[in-house]
Amino acid sequence: MELYSNILGEGKPFVILHGFLGMGDNWKTLGQQFSENGYEVHLVDQRNHGRSFHDEQFSYEDMTEDLKKYLESHNLENIVLLGHSMGGKTAMLFAVQYPELVSKLIVVDISPRFYPIHHDTILNGLISLNFSELKSRGEADKQLADYVPDFGTRQFLLKNLYWKEKGQLALRMNLDVLKEQVGEVGEALPLHETFLGDTLFMRGDKSEYIGYQDEGIIKNHFPNSKLVTIANAGHWLHAENPTDFYNEVMVFLN
Repeated sequence: MELYSNILGEGKPFVILHGFLGMGDNWKTLGQQFSENGYEVHLVDQRNHGRSFHDEQFSYEDMTEDLKKYLESHNLENIVLLGHSMGGKTAMLFAVQYPELVSKLIVVDISPRFYPIHHDTILNGLISLNFSELKSRGEADKQLADYVPDFGTRQFLLKNLYWKEKGQLALRMNLDVLKEQVGEVGEALPLHETFLGDTLFMRGDKSEYIGYQDEGIIKNHFPNSKLVTIANAGHWLHAENPTDFYNEVMVFLN
């Protein structure tokens, strides 16, 4: 089964992997900018997300193999690989397993370590949406607000809404499997795996996903890495400060 993607521009292959409950579409604006600089940008939907296939199996091993098949079917090698959060975990595992395919790695606001489950409230909010009653995006937003007070986070989540048929809203992601397997999202990179290629780690100054305790862990797995902090940004740094984010990525790539 082939992953769904949106391909922008032409040139050196640049693959972007979204985070948990997201989709490639979240990266459209930045993807467009990268594509204007000589890159063929692949905005990929990972399994059980966006328009990609739904499957009972859901782990970083599965997502890494999905990406391998995707690269094969599109004849891509020597790629720039960028992943945010869950996508960053997939990107790290892919790079340590298939280093020959990755020219540069960019990991956004996630460390190789284990993270405890922390998406419960969001998942419960999404499960609570009653699509036999909800008739608009606004109504869904209002209902979700009981669980997710932050407006920006709700907007991000509600990008998953679509009209399944006339008058019938639905969510694109495979919510049942994601809820059941949410523990997989926090899994650590296997202990002694390393990637020796050029690697950029990025974090938001208001985010707690990469702390000082993570810097040593990062260097152990990615000895040729550097860590930059984006100002005025939390976990969704690419959306909260896209200008600085874009500039840091371009400096690294050039």
